[in-house]
Amino acid sequence: MSMSLPTRVLSAAIALALPAAAQAQSTDAQRDAEIARLRQTVDNLMQRIEVLESERATPAPAAVATGTGNGPPAAAPATPPGTAVTPSTPAPTVAAVPVASLATLGVEASPLPAHTPFDEDDQAGGRPDNEAPPGDNLEGFFAIPGTTTWLRLSGYAKLDAMMDDDDAGDSDQFITSDIPVGAQRGDARFNMHARQTRFTMEARRETSAGQLRFLLQNDFFGSGGSYGYRLRHAWGQLGNTYAGFGWSAFMDLDSGPDTLDFAGPGASPSARLASIRQYFPLRGGNQIILAAEHRAPEITYDDPDGRSRTAAPNLVLAARHEADWGNVQLAGLLRYLSYDAPGNSDSSVAGGAALTGSWGHDSGDYVVYGVMGGQGIAAYVGDLGGLDLDAVVDARGQLDTLQTWGGWLGYTHLWNSRWRSTLTYGRLYLERDTLLAASAFRRSDYAAANVVWEPAPSWSWGLELLYGKLQQQDGESGDAMRLQTSLKYDFIK
Repeated sequence: MSMSLPTRVLSAAIALALPAAAQAQSTDAQRDAEIARLRQTVDNLMQRIEVLESERATPAPAAVATGTGNGPPAAAPATPPGTAVTPSTPAPTVAAVPVASLATLGVEASPLPAHTPFDEDDQAGGRPDNEAPPGDNLEGFFAIPGTTTWLRLSGYAKLDAMMDDDDAGDSDQFITSDIPVGAQRGDARFNMHARQTRFTMEARRETSAGQLRFLLQNDFFGSGGSYGYRLRHAWGQLGNTYAGFGWSAFMDLDSGPDTLDFAGPGASPSARLASIRQYFPLRGGNQIILAAEHRAPEITYDDPDGRSRTAAPNLVLAARHEADWGNVQLAGLLRYLSYDAPGNSDSSVAGGAALTGSWGHDSGDYVVYGVMGGQGIAAYVGDLGGLDLDAVVDARGQLDTLQTWGGWLGYTHLWNSRWRSTLTYGRLYLERDTLLAASAFRRSDYAAANVVWEPAPSWSWGLELLYGKLQQQDGESGDAMRLQTSLKYDFIK
C-alpha cells in the first residue's frame, strides 16, 4: 500500500531520530531496547493513521443501528491498543444541485412530434401557456441561488461552406430574389462562414399569474463587419401574454422544412419584429392567437421627397390546432399602408392569409407545407422583405398595393436513428405591374435536397444541393446552383 503524505513525513522524522537515540545510549542492550520501543510506537501510529484515512474515505451511514431491527448494532471500528482515541473529522458535504425537468419547472410538454430542424428556429417561438417546444425536455436549466428563477444558456456553433456554379447574389444565404439576371460570368465561387452561430439565454419561473419565460438570442449576421452582432430575439411571455421582439405571429414555425440553407423557401412568411400578442388556449388542442405588430410599409415610389408612414399596427389573427400527428394553422394579416409626399398623401388597407402545417410522427417520415397570398404583404414574405414591394405609387400619387402568392412543400425521410434526408420545393409570385421597373421581382423557384447525419444530439453534419431561379417583370431570368455542407455543435443537447 502506498503511504500518504502524513505517513511519509512521520516516517522520515522517526528515521532521523533513530541514530540520535542510539548514540545517546552507552550499551548495546539499552540501545536495542530503545529502538524496539520506537518501532512499536511507529507501528501503532501507522495503524491509527490507516484507520483514520479509511474512516475519511468511507461515508458515514445515514442512521446508527439501535439493535431493535433484525440484527445486532454495527460494531465500532477497532482501535489499536495503547492508542488514544480522537474524533475523526467529518467529510465536507456538497449541496445537491437541483435537476430541471418539465415537472420541476411546472411546464407542459408540447403535443407535437419532435422534429427539430437543422436551424432550430422552432425552439425560439412563443407557445400557449409557455409550453415546451416540440422535443425539448428543458435539460440544462439551473436554479439561480436566492431566487425561484431557472436559467439556461444554450446555442450552437455552425460552420457553413458553399460552392456556387455562378454568382448567386448572396454568398451567405441562398435567397432566390437576389440571383443576378442577364450576363453572368460562369465562374464558380466558394464561401465559408460561421455567421449563423448563435447564443441563447432563456429564463423561466413560476408566478401567481402563470409561467414566465424570457428569451434573448443573437447570431452574427449583423452589419458591423463580417461577423457583426445581430439581435434575433428579445421577448418575454407571462402566462399567455407575449411582448417583445421576435418571430411574427403570422408565421408557423412548425411548418418550416429541414434545410441547411439559412434562408429557406422564398414563399414562406419570415419576419422578426416588435409585437404584443395573446394566446387563447381552447379544448382539444385548439387555440386562437391575436397580435398587434410593428412592420413598416415597404413602398416603391419615384418622388425623392416621398416616404412611407406607419399609421397603425399590423394585426394578426390565427386559429391553430395541435395534436400528436402534427399541426394546422390558418392565419390572417391586416395592414394599413400610408405614403406621404409634398402636397400629396395616400393610404390603403392591405392584408393576406396563410394556411400552414405539418404531418408526421416521432419515429417516421413527416411533411411540412404552406400556401399564402394577399395584397400588400411582401414585407412579411421571405424572398420579398426589404424590396419595397408592398405597394407602388402611381403618377397621381396614389398607392397601388401589390398582390403576392405562393407555397412550399417539404418531405423528410428518416433512414434510421442517425440519418435523415429532406426534399423541399417552393414557388413565389408577385403580380405583373406596369408601374414597377422591368428588373423588379416577378417569380422565384426554390429547390433543395439534403442528407443529414446526427451521430449524437450534440453535433450534426449535412450536405445539401440547392437550385434557385428568378424571373423579372420583363420576363428575363437567371438561375444558380449551390452545394453546401454544414457542421453544427450544440453545447446543451
